[in-house]
This record gives sequence, structure tokens and C-alpha cells, in this order.
Amino acid sequence: MNLTISGHHLDVTPALRSYVTTKLDRITRHFDQVVDVKVILTVEKQREKEGRQKAECNIHVKGSDMFAESSHADLYAAVDDLVDKLDRQVVRHKDKIQDHHHAAPKRLM
Repeated sequence: MNLTISGHHLDVTPALRSYVTTKLDRITRHFDQVVDVKVILTVEKQREKEGRQKAECNIHVKGSDMFAESSHADLYAAVDDLVDKLDRQVVRHKDKIQDHHHAAPKRLM
């Protein structure tokens, strides 16, 4: 799994990088065919946004691409919410794949 973590208007600290990595391990636990993960962490500096923190993630898995984003006043809370959204998407994708693979009928000869 290729993991890219980048920050806009923010430096990605080693603590933040390890937090995101440990949270994304939950996704690979449910579905091991994750090819590429790109995480973008952003601090919005506009006054009307009240300094909102935003986390976005693109996941490329075998056969599909998934995207989720989350905003919160705390960046760690935004990452938690983001991983929850991605986890639901990955589990739904995994269920779709498994539903299409039915057992072949037995031959009677």
C-alpha cells in the first residue's frame, strides 16, 4: 500500500503522520487489496470558516476509487470522522465484491 500524507497551510508533524497511519490500518484490516492512499490535511484560514480543519482522502482499491472528506475544529477529530466514513465505504465495497462470487453448482454426472 502506497501512503501519501500531505498538508496544505500546515506542516505534517511526525505525531500527526503516525496518528493518520494507525487510523488507516483499520481500513487495511477490513480489505487487504488497497493499492494507493492519498491523505490531504488542510487548515482553512478564512475568517468565516473559523479556522476549520479539513481532512480528505482518496483510496484506490482493486476495481474502484473512493473519496471522503471531513471538517472539524480539531484536526484529530476530522481524521477520526474521515476514517469512519472510509471504513463504511470499504466494507460496502467488499460486500459488493463478495456477493458476486457465488459457489458454482455441482455437476450431477
